[in-house]
Amino acid sequence: MSLVELSAQADASFDRIPIIDLAQVSTHNPDIIRVLAKQVRDACMNVGFFYVKNHGIPEGTIHSALSASKDFFSLPLESKLELDMRKNNFKGYNPVLSSNNDPENRGDLHEGFEFGWEDLVAKPSVDEGATARSLAANVWPSDAPGFREALLEYYHAAVNLGKSLFPLFALALDLPADFFEDKTKNSAALMRVLHYPPQTGPVDDRVIGIGAHTDWECFTILWQEPEIQALQVLNTEKRWIDAPPIPGTLVVNIGDQLSRWTNNVFKSTVHRAINRSGVRRYSIPLFFGTDYDVRLEPIPSCVSPERPPKYEVVTAGDYVKERLKATYGH
Repeated sequence: MSLVELSAQADASFDRIPIIDLAQVSTHNPDIIRVLAKQVRDACMNVGFFYVKNHGIPEGTIHSALSASKDFFSLPLESKLELDMRKNNFKGYNPVLSSNNDPENRGDLHEGFEFGWEDLVAKPSVDEGATARSLAANVWPSDAPGFREALLEYYHAAVNLGKSLFPLFALALDLPADFFEDKTKNSAALMRVLHYPPQTGPVDDRVIGIGAHTDWECFTILWQEPEIQALQVLNTEKRWIDAPPIPGTLVVNIGDQLSRWTNNVFKSTVHRAINRSGVRRYSIPLFFGTDYDVRLEPIPSCVSPERPPKYEVVTAGDYVKERLKATYGH
């Protein structure tokens, strides 16, 4: 059965998000990889979200990134605003309510810090790959010791995990395992650390942690703070399904680039975050995209006379830039 036929049968009225075990993601056993690829295919077609366990990122690396993030967000607002991302081509700090992912809402109740590729050992000068990797050079706080090092250590670990997922996505689409390799040479991956203040007082459904939206890149790898429920995923019955933190797992969800590439065979599913736990919440998403000069033309196996191309062809970079402008108003 073709991918288009399988997609037509896909059921997105899900009430749970599957868990995929990556313990053998590096095996050379084709039978094991085939099973993994099928699990990924089913999750991407039916849900657009899945958890991964045995993902290979040490807990100590995650803990260090979280601790450094808490230190940064505890700085005075005027210190953080020196790195306002609206002045730095979308790198650096964004204050509470400065973004609005859902046009129906009045703002996102979180603050964040965004950065992209950078060598961990030494800050690189701008090179030919810099534009393909990100929109601008990173900026870092001078009054948060160890922040850059802790965040970049986690960033590189998450990027390596993302690279291990691309062959599974390719095989899930009946493509050669190395299909994405020449399209992700410059690691167009952006990471954000997010702090959600507790949402207390009268409930205002037009101001929540992050409004309903889809992600923009190929896929997202998300760490979310344990024991605090906030992430919700929308199914086709328009029901919000909780995606609670599960110990030892990360959340992976499909973004718009991969959805456009697959002509919606893989689903970029609407989701949101609401922190009504009464306590602060932290999360760290890595948005892993293709190189910015890659044209998002539909994969031939995802197109048929019954399923013609759904999107205008654009480059990955142009798509991300337009979404950034729409979200942050610049």
